[in-house]
Amino acid sequence: MKANNSARRAWIPAACIGAALVLSTLSAAAEAWPTKPVKMVVTYPPGGTVDAVARVIAPKLSARLGQPVVIDNRAGAGGAIGGDLVAKSAPDGYTVMLDASNHSQNPALRSKMPFDTLRDLAPVSLLVRVPNVLVANPAAPIKDVKDLIAQAKAKPEQINYASSGNGSAQHLAAELFGVVAGVRMTHVAYKGGGPALTDVMAGQVPVFFASLASSLPYIQGGKLRALAVTGKARSPVLPQIPTVAESGLAGYEVYEWNGVFVPAATPASVVERLSKELSAVMREPDVRARLEAMGAEVIGSTPAELESFRRAEIAKWTQVARTNKIALD
Repeated sequence: MKANNSARRAWIPAACIGAALVLSTLSAAAEAWPTKPVKMVVTYPPGGTVDAVARVIAPKLSARLGQPVVIDNRAGAGGAIGGDLVAKSAPDGYTVMLDASNHSQNPALRSKMPFDTLRDLAPVSLLVRVPNVLVANPAAPIKDVKDLIAQAKAKPEQINYASSGNGSAQHLAAELFGVVAGVRMTHVAYKGGGPALTDVMAGQVPVFFASLASSLPYIQGGKLRALAVTGKARSPVLPQIPTVAESGLAGYEVYEWNGVFVPAATPASVVERLSKELSAVMREPDVRARLEAMGAEVIGSTPAELESFRRAEIAKWTQVARTNKIALD
């Protein structure tokens, strides 16, 4: 027994030394980060707004980190495919994710997520917010938000609205509009924002809570009528267009947004460095100019600010999904 106790006492310091060495190695690796290329998983396909934001910031971030930032588009399931990949990646700072507003909407709509958004993904920085814009076909007898509400109340569920798909940001923007305005419209889901815009311009569907970035050229070209923007303030790219709140629905505020996340156990020093460098990138004049031309509000937040923001967004969309009985599984 004495021999066993002695062996056990000898083992304990050895185990502690081993654990200390592992922690020391991990700490040194975090302090030296990055020493190789960083993969930026973009949760939407090439050519869209999320991808465009990634391609504006990636070269600038590469320059500040001294390592390539390689974009890897992993689209599908409203961002959940890319999110699952990143959530299960090594928490070493070499896999980061540029996600969008579905980050906060998927937990509200999907009961069978392959990962836990809040537990498995750590916030780094909220990069931009972009309001939607409520648009109508110019020939439709809908001149403003008050017209739309009046017609929707007079003809419940007879006014159709387009979206880029079930559970999309545009779908939920319209559902929240219905909750706040006390109206019910009929959802027409498309496979993407492009087909939805095409049919609104063709007069097949009268209204759409469109992405500001993708709809702006058609608004400026007279092919769409902008009724209101969904942000807290008017958009600098459409200063003549009121907000939904200004138009009579106080408190209505919806943004599409892009933020950066990492696997939850990523060292704090890596998260802090990455957040600091992203904030610096967002302050660069040419970056701001390019993003603001898309209608974006440039932010570059701290991790804590993004954490608070995403929790508030999840709570908001969970309430909308429950009220309107929206689910994707």
